[in-house]
Amino acid sequence: MPRYYFHTRIGDELIADPEGEELRNPDRAWEMARAMILELLRSEGTDERLLNATVEVTDDDGEIVLEFPFAEALLDGGNASMTKH
Repeated sequence: MPRYYFHTRIGDELIADPEGEELRNPDRAWEMARAMILELLRSEGTDERLLNATVEVTDDDGEIVLEFPFAEALLDGGNASMTKH
């Protein structure tokens, strides 16, 4: 299984993920990045620096597989909890 690394970019600072996670495909990496962002926003709050942050997911070769803006996770997350009447 491929290994994906979830680095967090806040402004000019990059917080590296040295261990990564073995996941079956990039779609699963997207799901994991979204869950990580939502959990971080729940625990740390939604200040402007975090809302402008991005998770950069890379593969074993260091190539960026996807970039996930924190604000996008909030927009997407709103639809998952809506109910129909």
